[in-house]
Amino acid sequence: MPFDKILIANRGEIACRVIRTCRELGIRTVAVYSDADAGAQHVRQADEAYRIGGPQPADSYLRGDVILQVARDAGAQAIHPGYGFLSENADFAEAAEAAGLAFIGPKAASMRKMGSKAGAKELMAAAGVPVVPGYTGEDQDPAHLHAEADRIGYPLMIKAAHGGGGKGMRIVRGSGDFLAALESCQREARNAFGRDRVLLERYIEQPRHIEIQVFGDAHGNVIHLGERECSAQRRYQKVLEESPSPFVTPELRERMGEAAVLAARAIDYVNAGTVEFIVAPDGSFFFMEINTRLQVEHPVTECVTGQDLVAWQLRVAAGQPLPLAQDEVRHEGHAIEVRLYAEDPEAGFLPGSGRLQRLRLPTSRHSREPTRHSRGSGNPGTIRIDSGVVEGDEVTIFYDPMIAKLIVHDADRPRALALLRDALAQCAITGPKSNIAFLERLARHPAVTGATIDTGYLDRHLEEFLPEPGAPEPRLLAAAVVAQLLAGDASANACDAASGDPSSPWAASDGWRLGAPATRTLPFEHEGTRLELGVSGGAGAYTVTIEGQAHRVEGARLADGVLSARVDGKGIRLRVLDAGSRLLVHDGDTRLQLLPRPLHQAGDAAAAGGADKVTAPMPGRVVVARVAAGDEVEEGQELMVVEAMKMELSLKAPRDGIVAEVRAAAGDFVDGDAVLVALEPREDA
Repeated sequence: MPFDKILIANRGEIACRVIRTCRELGIRTVAVYSDADAGAQHVRQADEAYRIGGPQPADSYLRGDVILQVARDAGAQAIHPGYGFLSENADFAEAAEAAGLAFIGPKAASMRKMGSKAGAKELMAAAGVPVVPGYTGEDQDPAHLHAEADRIGYPLMIKAAHGGGGKGMRIVRGSGDFLAALESCQREARNAFGRDRVLLERYIEQPRHIEIQVFGDAHGNVIHLGERECSAQRRYQKVLEESPSPFVTPELRERMGEAAVLAARAIDYVNAGTVEFIVAPDGSFFFMEINTRLQVEHPVTECVTGQDLVAWQLRVAAGQPLPLAQDEVRHEGHAIEVRLYAEDPEAGFLPGSGRLQRLRLPTSRHSREPTRHSRGSGNPGTIRIDSGVVEGDEVTIFYDPMIAKLIVHDADRPRALALLRDALAQCAITGPKSNIAFLERLARHPAVTGATIDTGYLDRHLEEFLPEPGAPEPRLLAAAVVAQLLAGDASANACDAASGDPSSPWAASDGWRLGAPATRTLPFEHEGTRLELGVSGGAGAYTVTIEGQAHRVEGARLADGVLSARVDGKGIRLRVLDAGSRLLVHDGDTRLQLLPRPLHQAGDAAAAGGADKVTAPMPGRVVVARVAAGDEVEEGQELMVVEAMKMELSLKAPRDGIVAEVRAAAGDFVDGDAVLVALEPREDA
């Protein structure tokens, strides 16, 4: 390998991923970091690390000139851009090459051809790659765009021409909705990408999103490594990716692979890229875009092919040919990836932040080699964790709130799904809220297990993936409380054994008393509601009273983090997870989390909010303030737009009233729960 030292111009799990591969190849690594990332894992894992600026991406990870200077000062020969930030910035790639550094990605010229969705679509159509009917012209006058939309027909998609990652996209179902959707799309595109040009295209109902991993080298070789299906999406953000696609037939796979290679050749593509297609229910497919970088979901391709795509990137950037020809690429088994985020699905997937007080992920049986099985072998498959954080780290407001990628690989799709469900059941996160329970419901949903999900299913049926409000199932709740008691008894017994006189009854902490066993009241909080349970008994036999109803728990035994017992005569088995101060159990289908509370605490734990103020739901930046002091507003009227973690949040009036005070302006950074707008009643109210 000609490279001795590589600078990684990124952060988080992708930076850690590249560092791991470089270490395996004997290459030294240089990390860069913002003030918010001074203690981050990629900084700790790299051989060298350099500060490049403040926490905002514009002040650090988007400062190409500073990053190039660090690379020169550190003596790096190449730059790996990861994904996001500068990874698809042609100017940065060009500047790196001009500085004598190898850019580990495609050439700037190829990027520029794909940098505009409009230009890319025209180029692909000319090359014979199927494209969706639409408008990609330069005339961006709203009236002209509206006329073109009416010509194409509805439903219609408005897309930022220089975008990605689901930003700057709107579905319009009627002509009367077009101009409002256009304004919103353009504003989001300007904020995210600095340019507001859009393109229009026919919206295909119930489509599937299937992408092809391509790779090219400087010797004229271009191949594909199969497909990934990413149809499970929420607001165009992928939430589950798998390979191979359960929808794709061998014949369709061959045609899509050939089209992807044709697309890559049309722009003289070198290094890793992804050709994304939208696929109609009848199997017809259309070009969407080429992502000129490594994708977040690349691990599923690595699992089924047994190849390290980062190592391929390094070799190709060093001028070496691709390690395999098309007919040498092998696929084995089935791989699935989900992304664990600090977000609250029950609050509209609001991104979270804060310290990871407890982070328990399944033990990584990490391998990029294909998992080989023989019938009856008992091979447990492969679990892989790609993460840029560990317990105690902070999830900041400045970047994507991903905690980890969880990837499983097994002999076939049913086994991979079963392994995914088991791996998710082992996850426990305390601190910011997470989407683990949402992912568990996703992995069990018939649309996923039956492989019928399309890109809009989650948005149409989101309630099917969220928990129903209400108290926990009594049997599960009773067993969970007994698990906590047994864990406490085990801890007390350990203390007894360690005492100076363990045989003394005065050293025992078993709660023995003369006469009938006492009934204890154990208070918990569940989803903001206080629960008080009565518990009596011991030695594996308990009575748990829930809302006046007694439940008998017998034969209770806790061993190796698993409770086995009979509740009301029916057997139950619970995994008891280490969640710090919280009680977290899982019965194989449902997770239950309880927060122990003080015995003497009145009322409900849910916070009450007034209707006379609008607060920031989380730390962020004010994008626009739509009202001023003295304005009359109606309930539901948008008052302010706040951007947090690359997402726009619309803050609306909780009631009719008059704006008494506006405490933030466009461009201001605000703290979570900060009062942004104060209201007062109207005189006629």
